[in-house]
Amino acid sequence: MCRFFSVSRSGYYCYVKRIGNPEKHQQAVKLIDECQKKTNRTYDYRRVKEYLDSNGVVLNPKTILRLMNKYDLLSEIRRRHKYRVMSQQLHRYPNLLNRDFSANRPNEKWVTDISYIFTKQGVLYLSIIRDLYDNSIVAYNTGTEQTVNLVLNTVKAAMKKEKVTGQLQLHSDQGAQYVSHAYYRLTQSYNISPSMSSRGNPFDNALAEKFFSILKTECIYRQKIDTFKQAQRLIDDYIWFYNNERIQLKTKQAPLITRSLFVS
Repeated sequence: MCRFFSVSRSGYYCYVKRIGNPEKHQQAVKLIDECQKKTNRTYDYRRVKEYLDSNGVVLNPKTILRLMNKYDLLSEIRRRHKYRVMSQQLHRYPNLLNRDFSANRPNEKWVTDISYIFTKQGVLYLSIIRDLYDNSIVAYNTGTEQTVNLVLNTVKAAMKKEKVTGQLQLHSDQGAQYVSHAYYRLTQSYNISPSMSSRGNPFDNALAEKFFSILKTECIYRQKIDTFKQAQRLIDDYIWFYNNERIQLKTKQAPLITRSLFVS
């Protein structure tokens, strides 16, 4: 039989010994299933490991991933796909920021990024530009589609609002919008020096992402958002509060107060 089915004798007898024996990781599988039900199957194996650890079950991450594969317990969140831009040049830029988050004047170093605001009506995308001099939000823009125009309009709004007199760095990640030719043309027209994090390195753009974390923790996650209009109103109100009233621990004052005191 072993020769007929191309199975090794040792493998067959190993299988026979396992018949009737309980699954070695039965408790872990039960906890993984419980975890995915609680989180609506949004956890990947790294977060599942944290859940298992907190419940006294310590397993190697590779073992957890294997069990999730075996028992169909993988996350159902859509993975990010590598972007493809056909018939269009991709522009990548040196990392000018290089984790130097200090700025001596307004409009010297900006960071930019896009985040997601979930509503019952759908996803609202938020694009922001943050100035590293005072951490103020220089400009922001929202849209129901994550297009390059979302980013371009944010840059245009920032340049219309601010008087940029010296060299300006604008740092981003390698998102499809930021490597597009349209973004390249716009930054060149404004004499902006684009800066870009290396792929898989989130640290250089941490201050842009940090603002999203603050916004969501202090505002968005505390609400049940039904519509885009409601989300837009919350964003408008919070960014005004953040810029004008929210005290920064480092400066002991709101960002725009720090900005107003700058003397060139």
